[in-house]
Amino acid sequence: MQDSAALRSALVHAVAAVIDSHAEELTSLDQAIGDGDHGINMKRGFEAVAADAASLSAKSWPEFLKSVGTTLVMKVGGASGPLYGTLFMALGKELPENPTRADLVKAFRAAIRAVQTRGKAERGHKTMLDVLIPVAEALESGNPDAVEIARTAHDAAEATKPIKAVRGRASFLGDRSIGHMDPGARSSALLIETVGSLLEKA
Repeated sequence: MQDSAALRSALVHAVAAVIDSHAEELTSLDQAIGDGDHGINMKRGFEAVAADAASLSAKSWPEFLKSVGTTLVMKVGGASGPLYGTLFMALGKELPENPTRADLVKAFRAAIRAVQTRGKAERGHKTMLDVLIPVAEALESGNPDAVEIARTAHDAAEATKPIKAVRGRASFLGDRSIGHMDPGARSSALLIETVGSLLEKA
């Protein structure tokens, strides 16, 4: 993957834009089974990242990702801030200065393990992991293009609807959490689609 400040800046702005355009949807999903603030919190976090895009994008890939994660922890409220922050910080910790595709796949899996540990959750608990893990498996099993990755992520988010929540605020609802898409799974799918598309073009 090229060590390009322009690419890092483009990623920051693209991710912030997709979260902004879907903030109301994410909030609506969270109103059904959570605190109702996922869209607002995610928008605030990625707006803060975008506001610092020039400084962030000048960093190396590892330091860039760790800094994005730190910002998200500080700016995104609820459970999402620590979890997304952990994901990005772990990616930064695992990646070398000039990562290859294999490095990215390995780091992504390690970052998922860090999220699992932080959230004390597993696949099937109706969380962002229900998207992250299938995407990791797709990346590990072959060389999917951005369209295939996006389809995997979005299908996995849809598949959280019939799941009964085990972790997070939604777990308090018990069976009433069934039938609703997990907002963290949806935001994860949006981020994966956006990042995958940009990296494929780079």
